Amino acid sequence: MNRTIETAQGFPTRYWRTLEDGRVECTMCPRFCKLHEGQRGLCFVRGNVDGKIVLLSYGRSSGFCIDPIEKKPLNHFLPGTPVFSFGTAGCNLACKFCQNWDISKSREMDSLMDQASPEAIALAAKELGCRSVAYTYNDPVVFHEYAVDVAKECRKHGVKSVAVSAGYMCAEPRAEFYSVMDAANIDLKAFTDEFYRKICGGHLQPVLETLQYIKHETSVWLEITTLLIPGENDSDRELEALTQWVADKLGPDVPLHFSAFHPDWKMMDKRSTPLDTLVRARRIAMKNGLRYVYVGNVHDKTADSTYCHHCGQLLIGRDWYELSEWNLTPQGACNACNTPCAGVFEESPEDWGGRRVPVSMYRRAATRH
Repeated sequence: MNRTIETAQGFPTRYWRTLEDGRVECTMCPRFCKLHEGQRGLCFVRGNVDGKIVLLSYGRSSGFCIDPIEKKPLNHFLPGTPVFSFGTAGCNLACKFCQNWDISKSREMDSLMDQASPEAIALAAKELGCRSVAYTYNDPVVFHEYAVDVAKECRKHGVKSVAVSAGYMCAEPRAEFYSVMDAANIDLKAFTDEFYRKICGGHLQPVLETLQYIKHETSVWLEITTLLIPGENDSDRELEALTQWVADKLGPDVPLHFSAFHPDWKMMDKRSTPLDTLVRARRIAMKNGLRYVYVGNVHDKTADSTYCHHCGQLLIGRDWYELSEWNLTPQGACNACNTPCAGVFEESPEDWGGRRVPVSMYRRAATRH
């Protein structure tokens, strides 16, 4: 679980406590890693240095890129806009199906080649025309201090912040983190604790608590993604339970994305998710009262688009990450019946489309000198 620290002294953190046996317990997430001097937690980027938990990846990234906001996925938050995306290394879950395992399970800190201060990221996002910055690729829970500092700088420059996370964190850091976020997509990986324990190395309840906290205790715009894996979390019974819980505990206006699995990392023996499974999941969710349900990692324009829950009018047409139809009023309501559509919208959409543009912060810094 732990490995001796061989790099620099790291960035100071405050979510930890000293135990009677001399170890230091990290209180960032429900893993509560208990570390001797020189050891790292499962995330590999938080460790015990001089009797304190430090963050070893602060200011260092696995890469920066401009993405469409719909790729996060966020369908009801500033549609059509570009988002400046970045991550670091490490993760506090151990999902066997991880599709970013080369980043989330990196054991080579030197693979984080690009570096940038919080101010540099906020300025780059603004200068490149991005309306928001996304903390993504791996989980921002493990680079909490870096993400929070970036988000604070973004607010100074009028740039929004988007968290893409599994939501596996403790209450105190969660409150600090979401106080500076504007939108979030949380991975609800399944709806059984057995799945979380056996396949993710975690537990379901902390994720449910995070979802309820974001929805009911913050102003953060919330969307949810569930990756459906054949034979693991795609039964009618589980989909009924999951979607009923979302409708009852979070409300009908929280968008839910069902994404297709493809074999990766430690689950190469599983087949890819059929489109029929995603369509079935969407049908169950809508039957249970959810108004905005989407499919992902497959091409289905009908299931990617947004409709008025009152009259059925097509509100936002989507073809992959390209927007087509736009039938919202400047106030974000259906232009046929004037029923509001839940979300954060501008008077008209932007047209970033499906472009993905890598950004070198090193080159940007060099051109300034």
